[in-house]
Amino acid sequence: MKDKHSNLNPINMFLIQNFEFVLFALTLVGVALFHKQTMWVALTGMTLIIIYKLVFNDPAEPFHLFHHLGEEGRTLINLMGLLFGFAVLSKHFEESHVPDLLPNYLSGGWLGAFTLLVMITVLSSFLDNIAAALIGGTIALVVFRGKVHIGYVAAIVASSNAGGAGSVIGDTTTTLMWIDGVPALNVLHAYFAVFPALIVFGIPLSIVQTRYQPIQNDATPGIKINYRKILVVVLILVGAISTNILLDFPAAGVWIGILLGALFTTTPWSELKNSLKGTIFLISLVFSASMMPVEELPPASWQTSLVLGFVSSVFDNIPLTKLALEQGGYDWGMLAYAVGFGGSMIWFGSSAGVAITNKFPEGRSVARWLKSGWWIAAAYVIGFMILLAIRGWEPVLNYK
Repeated sequence: MKDKHSNLNPINMFLIQNFEFVLFALTLVGVALFHKQTMWVALTGMTLIIIYKLVFNDPAEPFHLFHHLGEEGRTLINLMGLLFGFAVLSKHFEESHVPDLLPNYLSGGWLGAFTLLVMITVLSSFLDNIAAALIGGTIALVVFRGKVHIGYVAAIVASSNAGGAGSVIGDTTTTLMWIDGVPALNVLHAYFAVFPALIVFGIPLSIVQTRYQPIQNDATPGIKINYRKILVVVLILVGAISTNILLDFPAAGVWIGILLGALFTTTPWSELKNSLKGTIFLISLVFSASMMPVEELPPASWQTSLVLGFVSSVFDNIPLTKLALEQGGYDWGMLAYAVGFGGSMIWFGSSAGVAITNKFPEGRSVARWLKSGWWIAAAYVIGFMILLAIRGWEPVLNYK
């Protein structure tokens, strides 16, 4: 008997059989168009995808969906804990008054703005990129007197993502590689791409920021450092790094640090409410992406890696990395740079971008982000090509 879809072209056939992709694409379009209602758009999209899978797919789909939720649950809980926890960390850091002193140590003009981006990149090499971005955003609010250009906000996110690309403790994707058996040295060469990319986007966007609002040259006199707040920040960061290495669950260490800090200083619990919408948005988007019926990637190559960087700007990079690890045959440093830094091109392409837009809600406009931060896309390609020219394509076929 002739199939009723047999006369359709392959693209239409694929869309009919995998309508989840259509729903996910519409969700992304909705996020781009209705940037003031991103949480509700993401929740609606996730709900529609779940309903479609339950109603129109295999009768055993409820069981598969429940099993999938169990597999993804650890990742989602960890991500939620980090977003809430680092929001609290950011407020503790702000209330320590350390950012108020930094104008004494940063150069004037665009060089000071660029130095801050370099600091964020270095921080992100051993901290989670969410923490590095929020700390950088907190400092920027102070040294630029509350006037931060959206292009520079994008640069902060790009710097935080870039720093973690070559470090197995600096980003969730590289940590996944490390846990799966990829040696730490096999992602280190991502920095061959990171450093030129930082120059390409960092200097122009620092100049843009300086024209918009120059950096404050002198700290306000009479500032007193709150050392209890600094101690809490240190406890949170040490906890995050320790539990990331030992348990692959940095959120546990973050909350241990927060609760310990609550014993000897006030805790800004109101930050949980402030970050609630952004957290729900990202969890919804990540879970929606994880439900897409992607069973394998195109054959491993530098061209595939380059494209995956652009894909990661709209599609969560965690499932992309998991698929790449299952498939094997990648140059892991090149892939780490692609999926790590690539998410910076759009604000919701990385957890750092979602977290920082809680501080800078104007960054949720995709059009403004792309218009002001297009340097990041250019930097991504240039950095990738420099890495390719220096190292070539060096896949690791057997690493376990």
